[in-house]
Amino acid sequence: MRQNQLPVKRQRGRPQIRSDEETRHLVIEAAAKEFQVNGYAGTSMSAVAQRAGVSTKTMYRLIPTKAEMFSKVVADRIHLFMLVIDDEALDLDGLVPALERILIAYGKLTLSEETIALNRLVIGESDRFPEIGNVFYETAVMRTNAAIETWLRRQAERGLIELPDPQAATGMLRGMMIMEIQRAVMLGRRNAPDEKEIAYRARLCAKLFLRGCCSKMRV
Repeated sequence: MRQNQLPVKRQRGRPQIRSDEETRHLVIEAAAKEFQVNGYAGTSMSAVAQRAGVSTKTMYRLIPTKAEMFSKVVADRIHLFMLVIDDEALDLDGLVPALERILIAYGKLTLSEETIALNRLVIGESDRFPEIGNVFYETAVMRTNAAIETWLRRQAERGLIELPDPQAATGMLRGMMIMEIQRAVMLGRRNAPDEKEIAYRARLCAKLFLRGCCSKMRV
């Protein structure tokens, strides 16, 4: 006896291979490479879509403008830095290791070839495109400053360090960690440091800084 078979319903349209979040990540990574190679003015939305392997229609739906794309590239890098210096993890480390962790994360962020290329881009093109200068300053500089300053202020409030002006101290600490190397790399005098050099410099900077803030403590 022949049984009646139920008709199979076909799905309309092409099935979605990846989520919008995954596609957005591909676009952001592709944009970071395009900005690094071609600068802001030289980067086109179509080139980013091609590098990411997505249609321009999809890309414009997820990230509609080049300015927003640049903002997301910067914000994505800062987000990774913020995850590394999570308050709970730092509190478990102890004073010296916690500061070393912060400085290593900050060094990896700011002394990478990609970030140095973004610095060159912002310095060279922010006169023509002031939006990229605003984004870089507010999203990158201000957020990293605030994160380091908050940690220093908390240690001072706990009585672990003596620090009358955490804001000024943050600028000094950041400069001590990256300024000399970053300037030399940007001027083509040396290559970007590797992780071993960054960790070594972070250890020296942490000890030197804390010696000045902890008169009764050997570090």
